[in-house]
Amino acid sequence: MVAFLTALAVIAVLLFILSFFMPDPYKELREELDRLSIEWHQDAFSIKKRLKILEEEMLIPPGFSEPERKRYNPIIVNQVRLLDKQGLPVEKIARLSSLEREDVIHILRDGKNGGELDE
Repeated sequence: MVAFLTALAVIAVLLFILSFFMPDPYKELREELDRLSIEWHQDAFSIKKRLKILEEEMLIPPGFSEPERKRYNPIIVNQVRLLDKQGLPVEKIARLSSLEREDVIHILRDGKNGGELDE
């Protein structure tokens, strides 16, 4: 019985030592994953760089999103005010002036300035 356990221990040690000299079966997979990761980061950087150039060419501030206040054409503002004076509901004014309901409400609330107008 002792001889059997000793043989198992010797075999285990030999296999452990042999494992250091065996080729790594996942080495190619890891290298491929690293290569793809580097390519992906380079592509993302390139896209961000191109987007920044386009934003600069179009004079759009970086990270552009919806402006804080919308600018309305004075003709649209007058149309909205006239339709409101005629007593039409906000939904109908929005439909007739091709605006969102919130835009119509904003124009009507900001009656003293008439909303910000296009320059």
